[in-house]
Amino acid sequence: MDNKKIYLITFIAANGGLLYGLNMAGISGCVDSIQQIFGLSSNSIGLAVSILTLGCLVGSFFVGQLADIISRRGVFILSAIIMALTSLGLFYAQSIVWVIVLRFISGLVVGAVSVVSPMYISEISPSDKRGTLVSFNQFAITIGILFAYLINFYFKERLAPAVAWHYMLAVPFVFSIVFLLLALFILPHSPRWLMAKGLKAKARDVLYWMMGKKDGRKEYNALQTSFTEASAEEKVVFSDIFRGNIGKVVLLGTLLAVLQQIMGINAVVNYAPVLFKQMGSATDPFMQSIIIGVVNVVFTVVALGFVDWLGRKKLLLIGSVGSTLALLYLVIATVFKMEGIGMSLALFAYIAFFAATWSPIMWVVISEIYPNEFEARPCLFPQP
Repeated sequence: MDNKKIYLITFIAANGGLLYGLNMAGISGCVDSIQQIFGLSSNSIGLAVSILTLGCLVGSFFVGQLADIISRRGVFILSAIIMALTSLGLFYAQSIVWVIVLRFISGLVVGAVSVVSPMYISEISPSDKRGTLVSFNQFAITIGILFAYLINFYFKERLAPAVAWHYMLAVPFVFSIVFLLLALFILPHSPRWLMAKGLKAKARDVLYWMMGKKDGRKEYNALQTSFTEASAEEKVVFSDIFRGNIGKVVLLGTLLAVLQQIMGINAVVNYAPVLFKQMGSATDPFMQSIIIGVVNVVFTVVALGFVDWLGRKKLLLIGSVGSTLALLYLVIATVFKMEGIGMSLALFAYIAFFAATWSPIMWVVISEIYPNEFEARPCLFPQP
C-alpha cells in the first residue's frame, strides 16, 4: 500500500490540532501584560485565560451532529475561517471584554476540530496504522504549543509588552489561512461520511485515490459490510449512549477525558512563564517555556513509536505513576521552599510522562472504543 497520500491527508487534518496548540499556549506569554494593561484581578485574568477551555467544552459537545450534516471536511473549512477572523479580531482588540469574547469563540472552534480531527483521521486510516495516525493529531498540538512559545519569545524580545501581546494572540491567523487552503484544495471527504450519505461511488473513488485500487477495494468492501450490518440494527438515538454496555463505554471515555484534564496540563501550558518566574529561576522564563515545548514534542514522538507496540493501557498506567511522582515532588518542594533546579526538572519530568502517555493515548482510546453508529455523537470533553 502506498501510504504517501494517507500521511498527507493526516498531516492536513492534524492542522486542527496545531491551531489548538497555538491558541492554548499563545496566551502564556500575554498573562502579565494583559493583567497590567487592563488592571485585572487574579480572577479576571484567570477568566481570560481559561475561557478558551470553556469554549472547547461547548464546541466539542455540539460538533458531532454538525460533522454529520456538513461533513468532517466542512467543519475544517468553517473552523479555519472562524479562527482566522477571531485571530484578526484579537490583533485589534482594545478591551478585555473583546479578548474574552473572541477567545471563547476560538475555543468553540478548536473544541470542534479537536473532536473532528481524530475522528476524521481514524476514518481514513488503515486499521493497522490507526493508533499511530490518530496520535499525529496530538503531535500537531505539541508542535503548536512549541511554536507558540517560540513566537512569544520572539515578540517579547523585539516589541514593547503593550504591543507584543496583540501579535502573540494573532499568530493563528496565518496558520488558519494555510489550513483553509489545504482543506479546500486537497482534503477529500471522509469515505465513511460519504457512505453514510449514500454516495457510495464517491467513497470508493476516495479510497482508490488514497490507497490504490487493490487496497482501496478491500477497504471499500469492509466499509460497505459495516454499513450493511449497521443498517440491519435498530436506529440509534441520542439517549442510547446512556444505556447498557454503550453507557459503560461512554462513561469510560468521559472519565478518561476528565482525568486527562484534571492532571493539570492546561495550567502548566497556559501559565508556563508565570510558573517559572514564581519558582525564582535565574533563566529567562520564556526560554524555559520553550524547553517545555521541546520536551512535549520529543516525548509525543516517543508515544507515536510505542502506542501500537506497548499497548494503550500499559502506557496510561506508566503515565499516571510518573506524572503523580513529578507533581508530588513539586508540592513538597513548594511547601518546604526547596531551592535549586529540582522544581524545574520535576516540571519537565511531568511534561515528559504526560506527553508520552495520557496526552495522545486518551485520544487513541476514545477513537477506538465507540461503535461506528456512535462515533460522531456529541463529545462531553474539551481537547488536551
